[in-house]
Amino acid sequence: MRPFLFLGVRPEDAAADDEYAAMLRCTGLTEATLRRVRLEAGPLPPVDLSAWSGVVLGGGPFCVSDPEEGKSAVQRRVEADLARLLDAVVPADVPFFGACYGIGTLGRHQGGLVDRTYPEPVGAVTVELTPAGRADPVLGAAPPSFQAFAGHKEGLTVPPAHAVVLASSAGAPVQAFRVGRNVYATQFHPELDVAGLTTRIEAYRFDGYFPPEEADAVLAAARSSDVRVPGVLRAFVERYARRGVHPQTETVPPGLHPWTDIGTAQG
Repeated sequence: MRPFLFLGVRPEDAAADDEYAAMLRCTGLTEATLRRVRLEAGPLPPVDLSAWSGVVLGGGPFCVSDPEEGKSAVQRRVEADLARLLDAVVPADVPFFGACYGIGTLGRHQGGLVDRTYPEPVGAVTVELTPAGRADPVLGAAPPSFQAFAGHKEGLTVPPAHAVVLASSAGAPVQAFRVGRNVYATQFHPELDVAGLTTRIEAYRFDGYFPPEEADAVLAAARSSDVRVPGVLRAFVERYARRGVHPQTETVPPGLHPWTDIGTAQG
């Protein structure tokens, strides 16, 4: 099988590694078939999209709606790398799935309005699929109504004109959307369970998602929720897995080497 490319942006090693482990569990892939690149660690090398079954973008502490003058050099580089990648992904309708940070990244790239009108506190939200979402081959793998973990400072206030809205919640009118047939983004975290949320609460305790002294209460509320990781990432992988090329013993394609993990953050 051609591997999938996982792009991470989290600078905290514990949170980054836990997210990747969650993505492996939820997709059913292995490290050989879900190859990780940590974009915060260095520039994205050239990507030969024909070498990959699809691209998955994880979440992180960046907000695309931050004032440009307040963004770090790393954030600006990551955003530029992702914009260049989406310049190729979207016109070719290459399978893409962006979670949380992905909805801001894809939404802005496609002309939507991303701002701070619809933040959601860290915790469980009830996600409702739209009729289009219920009929969608990826989002439709989830129940029509389900709980998932979210926590974000910005959201997609106005979706791109050509987007199909697939899900919403009481606090965020766009919880998922699709452009073309194969390019997806969600506001909620389809990979996240209570154990993973615990890791992120510790990693981002002082990042403004909640008052630091309320971390224990946030975690207690999460533990009492009915979050069961939906099957949308597994459905994405099963739909788009491409067969027949490049086991580790064969010659790799040009562009980004699909068997290399560009691994640790550089401080």
